[in-house]
Amino acid sequence: MKTYLSFLLLFTINTIIAQQKMPDKNKPVINAEAACGQCQFKLAGKGCNLAVRINGKAYFADGVHIDSLGDAHAADGFCNAIRKVNVQGVVVNKRFKANYIKLLPVVAVKE
Repeated sequence: MKTYLSFLLLFTINTIIAQQKMPDKNKPVINAEAACGQCQFKLAGKGCNLAVRINGKAYFADGVHIDSLGDAHAADGFCNAIRKVNVQGVVVNKRFKANYIKLLPVVAVKE
C-alpha cells in the first residue's frame, strides 16, 4: 500500500510539473493538437486518455492527465473537441513524454 501511495504521489507531482513548467529554451516547442485518444483520435485503449497529434500522427501523452487542463467531457473538452496546444517532449515507445503543455485558446470563426 505504501508503494502504491508513493507512486500515486509521484505521478500527481509529475503531472502538475508538466503543466506549470516553463518550456526548455534549448528544445523546440511543437504546435500540435490534443484530444482524447480514444474519443477523437480513435486510438485503441480503455477509458479516456489524453493524446497529442503531431504531424498527423497521434500518440498517447504521459506526464499530463486528460482532466488537468479542464473537464474532458465539457462541450469544448478533449473528449468532444480537438484543441490546439503547444507541447514539448519526446516520443518514446510510441508514447509522447510531455514535459510542457499549454492549451491554446479557441479562436472564434467569423461568419
